[in-house]
Amino acid sequence: MKRLLYSVLLVFTAGWAAAQSQEIGLVGGGSYYLGDLNPSYHFLMTRPAYGAVIRYNYGTRWAFRVTGMRGKVMGDDNVSHTNETRGLKFESHITEIAAAAEFNFFDYYIGSKKNIVTPYIFGGVGVFFYDPRADGVSLRGLGTEGQNVGFDGRSPYGRVNFAIPFGLGFKYSFSRRFGIAAEWGLRKTFADYIDDVSKTYYLDGSQISETDPVEQLLSDPTGLHQPYMERGNPRTNDWYAFMGLTLSYKFNLFKGRGCPDQH
Repeated sequence: MKRLLYSVLLVFTAGWAAAQSQEIGLVGGGSYYLGDLNPSYHFLMTRPAYGAVIRYNYGTRWAFRVTGMRGKVMGDDNVSHTNETRGLKFESHITEIAAAAEFNFFDYYIGSKKNIVTPYIFGGVGVFFYDPRADGVSLRGLGTEGQNVGFDGRSPYGRVNFAIPFGLGFKYSFSRRFGIAAEWGLRKTFADYIDDVSKTYYLDGSQISETDPVEQLLSDPTGLHQPYMERGNPRTNDWYAFMGLTLSYKFNLFKGRGCPDQH
């Protein structure tokens, strides 16, 4: 009986050790944007992205993580061909801090000899920082939709906003301590100015010349629009995405004496 109880206890503590493991990892991949300058083409103008993750594994199916990501997003009417008469473009670095829960479809943990692969999904909340630019100039400070002159009651937008990250991936444990994951995830945001485009024009484009201030030139590069003509779509917010590979290292802050590392 004592041997049986000891065996049950050993199995339980071994499983608990695996269930309570933690991971740290590095992420490398790409980022892109969806919005007024690219409403539908995923992966268009993808640029490099990188980051780090801290993950807490609770059991073999659930994990909770905190990530820090940084990447570049871009949009250009002349590339997406969304509205070539508009001629707008932008680029922005996105810095994101997010917390999310992951659900593994199969039992999985790094170091297992049996449960070494699984697809997974994730969802969470995050905050991100952005600063749209064109031709090396920060667009927010220019007030390209009349924010600096109070046109139609407008005021400058912020550089910080919230996002809901969600997506899917695939994990693979290839050694006692290391695993790799391939992931793609969208970010639904509450911002419509990641691309500096949202509402209407505020100037008579036909009166803009090359000698006018840069804020006027970048507001209507083609000079074909009148005040209150549509410049963007204020009914939809912008999105961005991160994708890439994560190399993770497993450790266990709560490992007890005699608890094995792999099963």
